This record gives sequence, structure tokens and C-alpha cells, in this order.
Amino acid sequence: MESVYLALGIVIALAAGIALGYIVRGYWGSQAVKHAQEKAGRIIAEAQARQKDLILEGKEEQVRLQREAEEDARAKRAEISTFESRLLQRDAQLDERSEMLEARDRKLLDREREHEVHREDLSRAKLEQVAALERVSEMSREEAKSQLLEAVRAEAENDAVRIARAIERKARDEAEDKARDVVVTAIQRVMADHTAEMTVTVVPLPSDEMKGRIIGREGRNIRALEQATGVDLIIDDTPESVVLSGFDPVRREVARLALTKLIQDGRIHPGRIEEVVNKARAEVDIVIRQAGEAAAYEAGVPGLPPELVKLLGRLKFRTSYGQNVLRHVIETSQLAAVIAAETGADIQIAKMGGLLHDIGKAVDHEMEGPHAYIGGQIAQRNNLPAKVINAIAAHHQEVEYACVEAPIVQIADAISASRPGARGESMDAYVKRLEDLQAIANSFEGVEKSFAVQAGREVRILVRPEEIDDLASMRLARDIVRKIEESLTYPGQIKVTVIRETRAVEYAK
Repeated sequence: MESVYLALGIVIALAAGIALGYIVRGYWGSQAVKHAQEKAGRIIAEAQARQKDLILEGKEEQVRLQREAEEDARAKRAEISTFESRLLQRDAQLDERSEMLEARDRKLLDREREHEVHREDLSRAKLEQVAALERVSEMSREEAKSQLLEAVRAEAENDAVRIARAIERKARDEAEDKARDVVVTAIQRVMADHTAEMTVTVVPLPSDEMKGRIIGREGRNIRALEQATGVDLIIDDTPESVVLSGFDPVRREVARLALTKLIQDGRIHPGRIEEVVNKARAEVDIVIRQAGEAAAYEAGVPGLPPELVKLLGRLKFRTSYGQNVLRHVIETSQLAAVIAAETGADIQIAKMGGLLHDIGKAVDHEMEGPHAYIGGQIAQRNNLPAKVINAIAAHHQEVEYACVEAPIVQIADAISASRPGARGESMDAYVKRLEDLQAIANSFEGVEKSFAVQAGREVRILVRPEEIDDLASMRLARDIVRKIEESLTYPGQIKVTVIRETRAVEYAK
């Protein structure tokens, strides 16, 4: 029973707790509602107050905007009024200008009418003047115009001649200056020493008694010497000297050396002659080789084949118009190198072509044909470059140029050969050239006198001024130059100067 009462008590307690919870919950709910209503009232009151403030602010903003709009409208109206006044003022100014322009146009029209009247008066006066001139000159207008045109044409031709001469002179001066610079630069860089050698070899003797020993009994010594050397010994009345004559300069040198040794030794007989000639030939071969090597070294052309070195050395004993050929080819090589450097050509090809361009002269007495052709064949046989072969074969224009180095070698050859003192010239040939130059100049009409000066490098021609005018003087100079080029062969160039002089002479009495 106690447990029953205990359970019943618990149930009653639980029921009472639940009832109390509901009562407390209802009380707190009523309190929360009350607080919420109070808060909502406060919010509504605040909203109503804020609404009144916003309405007041909106009205104030509306009033401010209306006031600003009215001020802007007043400013715009003032600006428009000012612009309207300016437009009215400008219209008034334009009206004044329009009236002024109309007045000016009326004045211009009046002046144009006056000018038209003046032009008509001038035309009538011009016609009257032309008629008066025709009466005075007894020529019609067409005749006078023809004479005037002829005078103007002659004056224009003279002006054209002067302009052409000025242009030609300027171009010639510029070309001559450039060519002169190249040539002078080349010559300055070379500045080689030159010696003129004789074409025959003369051997001095200690006494005339030596001539008999050289001849020998019944001429056996001289015959043995001529047979061993291949040259002719000329023993004449020339005191204390023997002349060696032969086409081969190397053989002449061998004979000179052998004869000099025989004279010094004093033992002259056929057996001794043969021995000495063989030794002399060996010595000359050494000299030839050394001369060829030295020439190649001096010219800056290394690596030449032995055959070419030997042929080059043989030129040491060869002369051309009194000029030593070996010195000439070395100088030509140096000149060609300088010209090639100045013009942008192949310097090494120009050097080699200049050094070997006369290589054919070493054997031209043994082979037929021009030395340029022979030299080209020798170069081709030694497998030299094609440009070098062409430069050698074409340096006398017997073959067409195939490279720019070929004319350079020809130019260097001409410079070396034609400079003053390079080559000897006989008096007969010199006088003949002067006479030929004067004869060519005198063959033209209008020439009064001609003079060949500067060793035949210039011809000065005096013409009759009444027959030859300035324009004809230019044509005459060109015609004479053309005839000289066609008729004569000469080194370098020949200057032709035509002189026309007009003299007015009066006598006071």
C-alpha cells in the first residue's frame, strides 16, 4: 500500500508541476506580448516623427531647386539678350561692308573700262609704230621677225656651246683629277730606280794587243768563242773594246762573262774557252734564278713555278727601247696593285698579271708570234689563273678583255713605259713624230700655224679668226684629235690646243 501511495504522490506531484509550468508559461507569454506592443508603439511614434521631418526636408529642397531654376533662367535670358544684341551689331556691320564692296565693285568696273580704252589706244599706237618701223627699215614684219629669230637662234647656239663647254670642262676636270690622283698615288708608292741598258754588250780590253790573242791563230779562238756562246764577236778599229752582238741577251751575258774571265786569266785557247763558257753559263743561270726570285719577292708574288721564275730572271738582260724589262715588269706590277686597290679590283691578280705581262719577251726570239700571245701560252701551260692569263694576253689588246684586271695591267704598262725618261728614243723618230703632228694640224682649213711642243706631247694651233669662230675651234680640236688617233702611234697622250685671237689695230696720226 505504501508503494501505491508513493506512486500516487509522484503522479500528483507531476500533475502539479505540469500545471504550474503552464501557468508560468502563460504569464511570460502575456509579458512578451505586452513588451512587443509597447515596442511597436514606440516604432510607430518614431516613424510618424521621421515622416514629418522628411516632409519638411522635401519641401525645403523643392523650394531650393525652384530658386536655382529661376536663377538659371534669368542668367540664360541675360545671355540670350547679349547674343541677340551682338547679332544685331554684326548684321549692321555686314550691311556696311556690303555697301562698301558694292561701291568698290563699281570703281573696279570703271577702272576696267578705262584700262580697256588704254589697251585699245596702245594697240593702235603699236600698230602705228610697227608701220613706221616698216617704213623706216623698208622691211615687213615677217622679214624683221625672221631676222630677229635668226639672231636669237645664233645667240642661243652660242649659249648652248658655252654651257656644253662648261659641262664638258667640269666633267673632264673631275675625271682628270680622279685619274691624276690614282696615277700619282701609284707612282708615289712605287718610286723605283731605273737604269737604261744598251742593246749590245761592249767588253773593255786592257790593251789592243789582246785583240790578236782573242782572234787566235787563223781565227780559231774567236770561232771557238762564237760557237760556244752563240753570239758574234765584232773586233774592229774601236780602241780597247770588243762588241758582242746577238739576239739572245742571256747568251750575250754568258759571252761577256766568259770573255772577261779569259782576259783576266790570259790563257785563251779553244779548250780553255769551252771550260770558261760552261762555268759562265752556270753562273748566269744562278743569276737568272736569283733575279727572278728577287723580282717575285719585290713585287709580292710568291709561289711562282720554277719555269716562270727562270723566264722572269732572263728579263734582267732584256731591254725595250732602252728600258730594262725586268725593272719595267716590277714597276708595272706595283702600279697595277695600287690601281687595283684604288678601283676595288683583285690586287693579287693585278700584281701577278703586271709582273708576268712581258714574260713572252724572254723567249720571243725563239718562238714566233707577239710576245703577249707567247706570254699567255706560257702562263696557260703553267696553270695560272684565267684572269692572269687574260691580263697577259690582252695587255696590247690583241685579245678581248675578260676581267677588270686586264685593262688595269695595260694601264700600268702604259704608265711605266710612257713616263718621261723611261724609254729612249732616237732623234730621227723624235723629229719624225713632231713633223707628223704639225702636218696633221696644217692639213685642216683655217689653220695658220702649228707648233709641236713638250716633246711631241702637245700641239698648239693658231687659226685665222675671220675663218674659224669659237664653235668651229672646238670642232677643229676634236677633228685633229681624231685624225691623230687614227694616224699616229705614240705613248701616253697628246694635248691639242686651238688658239683663236682677234686683234684690232689702229694708228694715231
